[in-house]
Amino acid sequence: QAGLKGASQRVAALERRALDGGWLAAFDDLTVYLEDHQGPNDFVLNVHPNKAVRDAAQACSLRWADFGSRLGQNEKLYRALQKAPQADAIDAEFVRLASAQFEDSGVALPRPQRARAKQILDKLTELDQQFNKNLRDAGTRVAFTEAELQGVPDSVWAQAPRDAQGRRLLGVDYPTYVPVMRSAENGETRRRMWLAKTNEGGQANLDLLAQIVTLRGEYAKLFGFDNYVDFNLRRRMAQNGATATRFLDAVSGAVTAREKDELQELRAAKAQHVGTPLAQTTVERWDASFYGERVKLQKFSVDQNAFRPYFPPQASLAFALRVIEKMMGVKYERIPNALWHDEAQTYVVSDAASGKPIAQLYVDLYPRDGKYNHAAVWPLRGSATRLQRTPAAALVVNFDRNGLTLDEVETLLHELGHAVHVNLSATRYAASAGTAVMHDFVEAPSQMLEDWVYDPQVLKLMQEVCPTCKPVPDALVAQAQAAKHDGKGGQFGRQHLYASYDLALHQQAKPEPLPLWARMEGATPLGHVPHTMFPAGFAHIAGGYGAGYYGYLWSLVVAMDLRTAFAADKLDPAVGQRYSEGV
Repeated sequence: QAGLKGASQRVAALERRALDGGWLAAFDDLTVYLEDHQGPNDFVLNVHPNKAVRDAAQACSLRWADFGSRLGQNEKLYRALQKAPQADAIDAEFVRLASAQFEDSGVALPRPQRARAKQILDKLTELDQQFNKNLRDAGTRVAFTEAELQGVPDSVWAQAPRDAQGRRLLGVDYPTYVPVMRSAENGETRRRMWLAKTNEGGQANLDLLAQIVTLRGEYAKLFGFDNYVDFNLRRRMAQNGATATRFLDAVSGAVTAREKDELQELRAAKAQHVGTPLAQTTVERWDASFYGERVKLQKFSVDQNAFRPYFPPQASLAFALRVIEKMMGVKYERIPNALWHDEAQTYVVSDAASGKPIAQLYVDLYPRDGKYNHAAVWPLRGSATRLQRTPAAALVVNFDRNGLTLDEVETLLHELGHAVHVNLSATRYAASAGTAVMHDFVEAPSQMLEDWVYDPQVLKLMQEVCPTCKPVPDALVAQAQAAKHDGKGGQFGRQHLYASYDLALHQQAKPEPLPLWARMEGATPLGHVPHTMFPAGFAHIAGGYGAGYYGYLWSLVVAMDLRTAFAADKLDPAVGQRYSEGV
């Protein structure tokens, strides 16, 4: 309540302020205030261990959303922004982007449509939050006998609670789900685990998604667009749905044949494993990870679990930070600090040459009930050089306490890339800082770093931060390098499906999330399993990636181009300086 009162007072003062050379800075001061008062609330609802606190934060977040939608339709501020003095190109760009945000919020619509736009924006926030809450609070558990867990590393299930029949109760968090899907010898075990994860969110979330997409379509029509895709993409690199679709068609042409070839490899591996004739062997969706790992083991002797002893979680974090230190000329120092959970950590980021603190980083490594269950970075505070304001980011992941696979180290570097994007930002205005970029570019800095885990020189940094850790054998790294592109047909085929589904769903006159998904997934080589509901857990498109999921593949093209500058030496500080300074 105090935060909302302060925000309203600042809006009123800004409305009265003369249009002098300081108006743009004063307008950005409001962004700073919102980051410091609204931002922590909206973050805590995703990570706090106390459900009552999360629920209270969600209720507060809806109040802030109401304030935000009213602010976005403030005509006085919008008109003042257009007339405010601009000192240079930076000011002009700031005005252009801020004006677009006002316009996308409906400030220029006729009054009745403007009121409806606000209702829709507020409702979309509420529905998205409920969608994610249903996933966070689901508490899904699947019961297995120890015999049914044959092949799964003991560390995954040995400490899991038992039910009344003595069976182990496993959650569907990633440190549990992924090893079961990759390692469980029992096909029925994999099927039950896959179904539990795939149906997470249930019918309630399918209904929410339908409402979300319907409201987005109505919102786009208020602005004269036939569909939300074209409305949403008009300010992005792709510019419209037709361009995004052509891009995805090109991706499909490149991966479809490979995806089918890989499926034949999986069929052969399954036939050999279960002793059935190849012609009578069918690979199910819950088989793909398991047999994909077997193929890699047979072809390249690569077992992801073999990497866990070499990458303890805390040492892996130190390793990832050391990579950035080497590349970017910064220093991370952990400091004591009471946060939302005892295991959450705080780091001060400093310029290595001068020792000057430039940013803060918060890290939350391990899974727990009620926590955001994927991997993400929250840009809590943006840089504002005019205020000497240092940025802050929160990196939230869910890793196995027993160690990381190479895939998980890749995920860690990916997410850290987002944090670096926030932390090394040095912009005049907070509203322009960090990841406030075109949405189909935002993944590129993270995707660029994914490739670093396959470089032996990079991996040797592990010994700098953890002298007692066993070095990853060169042979193991070489095997991973040889196998890194194996299975990419299926991987990119899946990403293509997600992106195509997202665009198609947002172009439907009457959105039907599950029937559309069943048709589109059914057309893929592995097909669709009846009565499953993957879209019920597709939080990305219920939220900020709605009609924009294609951006993952689009930005990967940019990321692969960025990597070429580091081809000779991924840790070259001169190239890192060029990269961080945008030269």
